[in-house]
Amino acid sequence: MTSKKKPTVYITRKLPDVVETRMRELFDAELNIDDSPRSQPELVSAVKRVDVLVPTVTDRIDAALIEQAGPQLKLIAAFSNGVDNIDVDAAARKGITVTNTPNVLTEDTADMTMALILAVPRRLAEGARILTDRKGEWAGWSPTWMLGRRIAGKRIGILGMGRIGTAVARRARAFGLSIHYHNRHRVSPETEEMLEATYWDSLDQMLARVDIVSVNCPSTPATYHLLSARRLALMRPDSYIVNTARGDVIDEVALIKCLREGKIAGAGLDVFENEPAINPKLIKLAGEGKVVLLPHMSSATLEGRIDMGEKVVINIRTFFDGHRPPDRVLPGRD
Repeated sequence: MTSKKKPTVYITRKLPDVVETRMRELFDAELNIDDSPRSQPELVSAVKRVDVLVPTVTDRIDAALIEQAGPQLKLIAAFSNGVDNIDVDAAARKGITVTNTPNVLTEDTADMTMALILAVPRRLAEGARILTDRKGEWAGWSPTWMLGRRIAGKRIGILGMGRIGTAVARRARAFGLSIHYHNRHRVSPETEEMLEATYWDSLDQMLARVDIVSVNCPSTPATYHLLSARRLALMRPDSYIVNTARGDVIDEVALIKCLREGKIAGAGLDVFENEPAINPKLIKLAGEGKVVLLPHMSSATLEGRIDMGEKVVINIRTFFDGHRPPDRVLPGRD
């Protein structure tokens, strides 16, 4: 009896060793050992010959690429929670199933969101640089030096009260912040009661009344520049904004203008509108202590990446066993 042929799997970036080892055990897996980003021609070549594509959030899997896929490509098993880089509708038209890796990055992303919520008002990055980059400048403790702002007793407005937004709210409440949120749908009464959360149907009204805004919504056509120049202008001059979701939810040019003109007190950004390119004006603002910048690392824990890999493996195995994969992404969702 001949053994069942293993599906061919093309992995676009280097994954944790334990994940890659499991991939090689179960599939005919092509790894990316040096972790160099795959070019579009390389992706085109792959989709013409493999059964499964495993892209990451940095790969552009658009309609033009999907159209060139061979008939053997039946699954795009994304190593990511978001799928805004994948044309799910085009894949569906081609008969290709798309999966993602939800529910494993919630706590890690919420931890980093809370870290930025603390770092920006308390000037943590600015203080650390004085000791490492400007040696000799610190003359010792002073009652009026490096004063930040207290966060206990302040109001946080969470934009996007999904799994991550709710996890951020739990942490923020423990730090003495009062919880406000705007979401497409109101959360359950039980969740509101647990968090003592106030729901705002109007995003505009919430922005004008909170001290810290945390962006935790996905990137969709509906959320592109949701925080526009007009909406950013509604925020108070002593307020802060933190984004660990997707860069294009905020109009970055408008945000820079507000920060430079003192219309917003500060920002903590883990994502950027044109990443990996960072606007030089943001870097300049970071040097002035007005923003804290991180290189898209809010979900970057070893445990989280391994959990993501395990979900990819389960989705592939379930699909090729003839069943619906647990993390299938349906077309037509925004």
